[in-house]
Amino acid sequence: MEFEELLTQYNNGNISLNELKGRITSSYICSIGKNIAKLDINRNFRKGIPEVIYAANKDYPDIEKIILNILKKNRTIVVSKVKKEHIKKLINFVKKKNLYVEIGRSSSTIFLSKFSKFKYHHYKIGIISGGTSDIGIAEESRLMAKAMNCDSIISYDIGIAGIHRVFPTLEKMISENVQAIVVVAGMEGALASLVTSCVNVPVIGVPTSVGYGFGSNGIAALSSMLQSCALGLTVVNIDNGIGAGSFAALIANRMSNIKKINKI
Repeated sequence: MEFEELLTQYNNGNISLNELKGRITSSYICSIGKNIAKLDINRNFRKGIPEVIYAANKDYPDIEKIILNILKKNRTIVVSKVKKEHIKKLINFVKKKNLYVEIGRSSSTIFLSKFSKFKYHHYKIGIISGGTSDIGIAEESRLMAKAMNCDSIISYDIGIAGIHRVFPTLEKMISENVQAIVVVAGMEGALASLVTSCVNVPVIGVPTSVGYGFGSNGIAALSSMLQSCALGLTVVNIDNGIGAGSFAALIANRMSNIKKINKI
């Protein structure tokens, strides 16, 4: 049961204060099997960011066990860096559980939910990719933001090799009042600096391991973004679409909370 539901039960007089305290205390950590995982179930309510299953080095049966245990408490799950050989099995598994499933385009990230319809918060974020090869990481950001009830405006393959492609996208995002923009780019990563110099909202740069030769595996893009002289840019690690999406969504959701407070 989610924390919000426990508070509702207490507010309606269905459980006592002592029972509420006990159930909150016992639900901080969910241990699975013999040292398989210790899940931070209430992270979403403490931080506004849900726990994510990092699947890259996990055995497939353990991923299923973790998903089933998270679903006892939470409504949505993000599974990132899923091995190619596990993706089809995982999708079939969750469909049998009658869950809504969405896999990011060109991505190894899977979004699961008990619901097929979502109530997004008022504000949105923008997500841009430099090239088609960067889309998988950009989709990580989109699905992570979705898990945080934050909608996204996306525009892919608008890198600086065709710089004229950038400006209509930025015009649309600013006109729709995005609260942050995630810029995903490999090669030399210059797109993040360009976007930051043109907008008045925070930009999160995601260097990707797309490129070749000197500075390959994302090193050149990371170095370039970290050296940017355009103020208003923060940078996450190479291929960390999850971190960028959560940071951008946190900014947007914070604005939604401020708006609600101002209405009171």
